[in-house]
Amino acid sequence: MNTTDKQIESNNLKVIKDQLGYESLLNKKFSEYASQCTDQNLKNLCTESSQTHKQNFNTLKTYLDSHQ
Repeated sequence: MNTTDKQIESNNLKVIKDQLGYESLLNKKFSEYASQCTDQNLKNLCTESSQTHKQNFNTLKTYLDSHQ
C-alpha cells in the first residue's frame, strides 16, 4: 500500500475534524453535568456518557493519526 492509499479526502477530513470537536464538547458537557448532579443514578448516567464520548474522540483521533 502506498501513502496515497492512506490519505483521507478533504471532505471526509473535515467531517472527522468536526466530529472530533463534537465528541470533545459532549465529553466536557456530560462531565460538567455529572459534577452538578445530586441524584446518583443521573450522575452515573452522565459519567458513562462522558466516558463514551471520550472513547469516541480517542477512536477518531487514532483513526485520523493512522492516515497521516
